[in-house]
Amino acid sequence: MTAAEAIWQFTDDRGQLSSAPTWPTRIVAYIQAGATLWDHGLLPLGIFGSYHDGDAPDRAKSGHLPLGAVTYFGAGASLDPDRLLSSGADLVVAVSYGGGHVYGIEPDAAKHLEAQVPVVVLDVGQGRSLDEIRGRFAALAAALGGAEPPVALEAARERLRTVATDDAPRVLALSPAGDGQVHLARPDAWPDLRALAALGVRVVEPPAGGGANWSTVAWPEAAALAPQIILADTRANAAPLDPTRTGNARVIPWNPELPASSAAHAAFFGQVAKALAADH
Repeated sequence: MTAAEAIWQFTDDRGQLSSAPTWPTRIVAYIQAGATLWDHGLLPLGIFGSYHDGDAPDRAKSGHLPLGAVTYFGAGASLDPDRLLSSGADLVVAVSYGGGHVYGIEPDAAKHLEAQVPVVVLDVGQGRSLDEIRGRFAALAAALGGAEPPVALEAARERLRTVATDDAPRVLALSPAGDGQVHLARPDAWPDLRALAALGVRVVEPPAGGGANWSTVAWPEAAALAPQIILADTRANAAPLDPTRTGNARVIPWNPELPASSAAHAAFFGQVAKALAADH
C-alpha cells in the first residue's frame, strides 16, 4: 500500500508514518494511552501493560477507562502478539521513554506486530514537557475522530500557581520500595513534576547518585529531606506505603503514568493545589 492509497495516516514521535487502508476503529493501546484515548471519547478494543504489570491491568494507571469493556493482552513477555492480532486489531498505540523504543512489548514481538498492523509510538519520556505529551495525544485522538470535552485546565494551573508561594509546603515524590528503602523521584526526569516546578511548587530534589529517574535511599534519609507533602506512587508495582515512615507529611496519591489528557492533568494540578492550600 502506498501513502497515496492510504485512507488514514499519522506520523508518530519516531518520525514514522503509519498508514491504513481503512479508518482504524479496533485499537489496542498501552494502558496509559488507552486511558488517554478514552478521555477523548475513544474506547480501545484492548490494552496492554508495562514490564512491571502482571496478569491484570493496573487500576491505578487506567484513569476512567472502563476495564470491563476492554481486553487485557498482558505485558512484556506475557504479551502474545498473535493473540493481539487475532483480535482484529487494526492499530496499536504504544509509548516510548525515549529513543523511539516501544515500551511494554518485547522487541521481537513489537517487530512482529509492526509487520502486520500500524503501530503508533508517542514519547512520554523526560525529553517531552507535559504540554507536549498532551498535545501529541490530542493530535492522535483527533486523527482517529476523537475529541476531549472542554476542561478548565488553565484555571487549574492558575489555582496551583496562586498557592505555590515561596513559603508553601515542600513536596517530595516517591515510590516505596520495601526492605526499608524508598525510590525518590528526580523532578527533572518526570514531565508532571517538571510542570509542578514550573508553576512554582517547591519540589524536593533527592540526593545525587543512583539512577536517572530515581534516587534509592533508606527511609531515614528520605525523612531528613523534611517534606511537608508526599506524592506517593500508587501503581501496583510500588510497595505498600508504611504510614509510620511519613512523619507529619500529608500523603496524596501520585500516578507517574497519568493519562495524557486535559482532564487528568487538571485533576492532578487541582489535587496538589488543594494539598498546598490545606497545609499552608
